[in-house]
Amino acid sequence: MLSVVNAPGDASRIAITQTEAPSAAPNQVLVDVRAFSVNRGELSLLKARPAGWRPGQDVAGTVVVAASDGTGPAVGTRVVARVEEGGWAEQVAVDVDELAVLAETVTFTDAATLPIAGVTAIRTLRLGGDLLGRRVLIAAASGAVGRFQTELAAAHGAAVTAIARKEHEAALRALGAVEVVPEISAADGLYSLISESVGGSALNAAVSKVEPGGTIVLLGTTSGEPGTVSIYDFIGHEGARLQSFLSYASGPFGTDLERLVALLRDGRLHPSIGYIDDWNALPDALTAFTGRTFTGKAVLTIP
Repeated sequence: MLSVVNAPGDASRIAITQTEAPSAAPNQVLVDVRAFSVNRGELSLLKARPAGWRPGQDVAGTVVVAASDGTGPAVGTRVVARVEEGGWAEQVAVDVDELAVLAETVTFTDAATLPIAGVTAIRTLRLGGDLLGRRVLIAAASGAVGRFQTELAAAHGAAVTAIARKEHEAALRALGAVEVVPEISAADGLYSLISESVGGSALNAAVSKVEPGGTIVLLGTTSGEPGTVSIYDFIGHEGARLQSFLSYASGPFGTDLERLVALLRDGRLHPSIGYIDDWNALPDALTAFTGRTFTGKAVLTIP
């Protein structure tokens, strides 16, 4: 079968080449991949992993071999899933607790946006507890995770302030944001929950914006800069906590994927796809993704 592999000597760092087809463990199904999406973490892994390593976590497709232990969906079932690696391929083996069945009305391309970005959004918001009537501040709100966070938090009754450039304001307000500001220091008042993914000075500013007893969820450092937070920064914000979130350590994705698929099916969740093409265009997609020439997810299809 054909798979994307890490190719450090290539200008795009990847190549589509013949590889050995996967075999499914008893608790796994084999999926014909029809669409996959790109996550920023995978770009870092391509730089760190050896030649021949196979990237890819977010996949959507059709079950072609059912789990031999009797769990999971039947052959022919349309699914979305998270895998550890190797998802940018014609086929991939998937643990049954890492997938969700798709309604016929949900497209593979929309579904492929859900695993990392969607589950990260739902789980980081959950760290803030009951959001009804609470103020929530979301950094990098124009990105895939931020858009999901904005819509999900607003749907749970939160007053969401989104941090994004002016050009994204209309779209974020349509998802439920009550306010859009260009940077965290421009946000007024204090917040029960802050999603912080920029790091550096933005993390320091987040501490100044969290209410006593509130939560700052750390899920990235896109600035590449370390924060310099000290205990004295919490004067006036007593009891607030910094909570780390690492998606790979947050448990199986299946149950939360089911929730997200149901919202998508019912028209209550709206993925943002900024780039879509056949997987042969993956080098161009990675270049555009690295250069941040679009917002939202990059989705590649496999005919």
